[in-house]
Amino acid sequence: MSKLRVGVVGVGHIGKNHARLYAEMENAEFAAIYDTDAEKAAQLAQEFGTTAATSLEDFAERVDAASVATPTSSHFEVARQLLEGGKHLLIEKPIAENAAHASEMARVAAERRLVLQVGHVERFNPVLSALEERLTHPRFIEAHRLSPYPNRSTDIGVVLDLMIHDLEIILHLVRSSVQTIDAVGVPVLSRGEDIANARLRFEDGCIANITSSRISPERMRKIRVFQEDAYLSLDYQNQTGEVFRRTSTGISRDEVEIERGEPLKRQLASFVECAATGRAPKVSGFQATAALELAVEITARIDLAREVQ
Repeated sequence: MSKLRVGVVGVGHIGKNHARLYAEMENAEFAAIYDTDAEKAAQLAQEFGTTAATSLEDFAERVDAASVATPTSSHFEVARQLLEGGKHLLIEKPIAENAAHASEMARVAAERRLVLQVGHVERFNPVLSALEERLTHPRFIEAHRLSPYPNRSTDIGVVLDLMIHDLEIILHLVRSSVQTIDAVGVPVLSRGEDIANARLRFEDGCIANITSSRISPERMRKIRVFQEDAYLSLDYQNQTGEVFRRTSTGISRDEVEIERGEPLKRQLASFVECAATGRAPKVSGFQATAALELAVEITARIDLAREVQ
């Protein structure tokens, strides 16, 4: 059986990492790169031992499955062309600029029985697996995601850039409809918001408080989950965690054992397996669309509050 032919469209900061990892895979053939910057594509193709396609059409002829790591504004056009050509796709988050485009991509993929996975990479962080194993009925969730100014992805605000990771995870963990949203945010170095906070109340009573910033001097990616029997504190970045439980003598504290690994590597390996076998991806187009819809609504609330002020 021949190996699945994989490729990358868009080899900027994120796409280059996809290319690096595809080149290391033994169960897939890294067949092509395509980027509108032909010089960069040629350079990386040489570095990773693959071919720089001359156009998206040329790229599509060379691959069976692909990562789409172009700017968010181009996801829909690139993905639609590749899906209509019968290609399995891993699209970097956010899946699209708006829910209509996201839903259309998910529909086309489903109709053609193609894998459409979305790059919510924290779902492949070993920390989340540790949390899922201990999760019962979350009552309060607090998430912090902070980073220095990226000088990339500034075509979207911090909610669509960073907070969407936590929104997708929280929807996955709570599995209840959002009842109310309170959100604030301010632009500092970008047109869109650079720091934001959202407070979500779910129909089952769970509350989530999410803070994201891309103007922080430090990096932080943490989630804390309070449930009836325990308090879990987990660090995505350092892949560490603690669980606190009430005992007859007080509060016990235990370190969570986590088998560390590179989330992106695990994500791409899962995508290749799904594309080769037809297995459903961990984050489907429909799940990513739900996270996008929530992120867009939070962004709209922030924009409305700024207009009122």
